[in-house]
Amino acid sequence: MNRKVLLLVEDNPDDEMLTIRALKKHNLANEIVVARDGQEALDYLFGEGEYEARDEEELPQVILLDLKLPKVDGLQVLERIRANPRTRAVPVVVLTSSNEEQDIIRSYDLGANSYVRKPVDFEQFVEAARQLGLYWLVLNEVPYGRE
Repeated sequence: MNRKVLLLVEDNPDDEMLTIRALKKHNLANEIVVARDGQEALDYLFGEGEYEARDEEELPQVILLDLKLPKVDGLQVLERIRANPRTRAVPVVVLTSSNEEQDIIRSYDLGANSYVRKPVDFEQFVEAARQLGLYWLVLNEVPYGRE
């Protein structure tokens, strides 16, 4: 499977727009799926709720996960992802504005592949999103979804 699907879990519309714009500008993802809260992300990944008809065997190439989310927070989402054998290997990049040391430690303890603090500056944010997309969608190899 060569489709490069990115799951963006982000509740801030401005950050969502900037991330999508940076990824599309550089043609880094075939498809970007946006979940605007933690529950929606879990529903997408596990084929529940509005996503129950989705083929849950098709996993995203990478998940960009905010921590401060409504309904289910990002750390709980990460914990559920890592607890399930089917989703355990999906790369998860925590992309958040949190600079709390405890969030960094907890993210890595739960199995995050990377922790990136969102830059405040517009150009830096766009460049960070571009670099994340380039690495995780183009260079990184995943052990699932191969033909």
